[in-house]
Amino acid sequence: MNLVESLLQALKDHGAREIFGIPGDFALPYFRIIEQSKILPLYTLSHEPAVGFAADAASRAHQGLGVAAVTYGAGALNMVNAVAAAYAEKSPLVVLSGGPGKGESRSGLLLHHQAKTLDSQFQMFREITCDQVRLDDAARAPADISRVLGNALRNSEPVYIEIPRDMVGLPCAAVPRAAAVEIDPEALAACVEEILARLAAATSPVLMAGIEVRRFDLEDKVAELARRLGLPVVTSFMGRGLLAAQEAPLVGTYMGVAGLPEITRLVEGSDGLFLLGEIVCDTNFAVSETKIDLRKTIQALDGRVTLGYHVYPRIPLAALVDGLLARAGRLDRPCHIVPTAYPRDMPADGAGITPSDIATAVNDLIAAHGRMPIAADMGDCLFTAMEIEHTALVAPGYYATMGYGVPAGLGLQAATGQRPLILVGDGAFQMTGWELGNCRRYGWDPIVLLFNNASWEMLRTFQPESGFNDLGDWGYADMAAGLGGDGVRVGTRAELEAALERAMATRGRFQLIEIAIPRGVLSATLQRFVAGVKRLSSPPRPAEITT
Repeated sequence: MNLVESLLQALKDHGAREIFGIPGDFALPYFRIIEQSKILPLYTLSHEPAVGFAADAASRAHQGLGVAAVTYGAGALNMVNAVAAAYAEKSPLVVLSGGPGKGESRSGLLLHHQAKTLDSQFQMFREITCDQVRLDDAARAPADISRVLGNALRNSEPVYIEIPRDMVGLPCAAVPRAAAVEIDPEALAACVEEILARLAAATSPVLMAGIEVRRFDLEDKVAELARRLGLPVVTSFMGRGLLAAQEAPLVGTYMGVAGLPEITRLVEGSDGLFLLGEIVCDTNFAVSETKIDLRKTIQALDGRVTLGYHVYPRIPLAALVDGLLARAGRLDRPCHIVPTAYPRDMPADGAGITPSDIATAVNDLIAAHGRMPIAADMGDCLFTAMEIEHTALVAPGYYATMGYGVPAGLGLQAATGQRPLILVGDGAFQMTGWELGNCRRYGWDPIVLLFNNASWEMLRTFQPESGFNDLGDWGYADMAAGLGGDGVRVGTRAELEAALERAMATRGRFQLIEIAIPRGVLSATLQRFVAGVKRLSSPPRPAEITT
């Protein structure tokens, strides 16, 4: 094998299923080998940020490595935001970048695509990846590749691999699998016993499932653990979509003041809150009605477990869950679960459409045709997703970048073969919606619900006096035919219902439903979120002065 073939086989052996990419001159040599070897299928898109988002979503969908392949400088640096999002949200994304050849780097000439130095790109990616390597030594490459891919999977974080273009054809040995991390069995046993004792002593324990549960493919085991221990389960805003296919005692999604009061009381009143794989961030906890004392929680994240004031290091989440299952009997505690009731039966009338109407219409669609995976962009489309029946969901809930939804939906369909539903606002669609033009080449046919209020409406809710949140109305549905799909614009609930049914009945072409929403009309969930944030961030009113 040559160096790139060895790398591609290692990616496949470590769980990668496809590559998303855009070629460039420094990448052409290794792209040729990707195409000719057929070790992994290659999907080319139109803009590097979309490549990163699609690979990120594919990684989340199949709980393995996502791969994004680009050229040096102009390509890789154009993808920094997508890689930063993957790092923040713990997706094991492998960035492959072409690079200057070893001879070129010694020429003394400045090279095109170079920023400050030839090493600038490598240093930039050091900040947003957990490991990096430049494959400039074919003899050392197998060990380097093994280390980097192993770290991507162990940490569930992105890594960076740079391929000098004069190295791609050199002979290279096969890449060994990275050695498993050794775990101290006594430390694991002590940790498990302490957690089980803490949960048994609690009068109102709750398990909050976080994104690492999916990243490490633990949903079935976590559902079984919750059943055995009689623990009610919630997800966070970031973890929405977890356990959708499992028989878990799932109550719903915790969103503090933005969520349902009964779930807020359950979580914030718990004396045994078990944060399993949960990132402790503002989007998950800053809108708490009652501030949660994290010192009294059990936290398992980033390969360690924190209980109160002490930490068990080097306890991977998978080992912890296996240890808990091995020791967990059934606690003598009934688990009375009242799952969240999602809105159904939208009136098919001539009334205008609100985001909550969209959620209701999608719930009706799911009831009639079965669940679909959802890719949601940032904005009210993501808050609307909280009102949709629990189903698989990918979204940038923490990093909160715009432009994720459409390419993420394409990544979902490429990775799973399932037809996705994409929720996207008009502002985000202007960024990456044009990637739908690639659907025809690959046979993808997502259903896209485009929330069009001619505005960055979520931003307007926090600063309504600013005119820069206004957007033009571009007539997106009319553009669908030129991109290879079908488009329709709807303005009433009856039109929305009919458009969804037509979209479900039409396969082989993407279906774009442009939904006209008046400015200022928000989903019920976003209304609660905005009101809660404003209330929590308002300074306390001064006490009245009495005489």
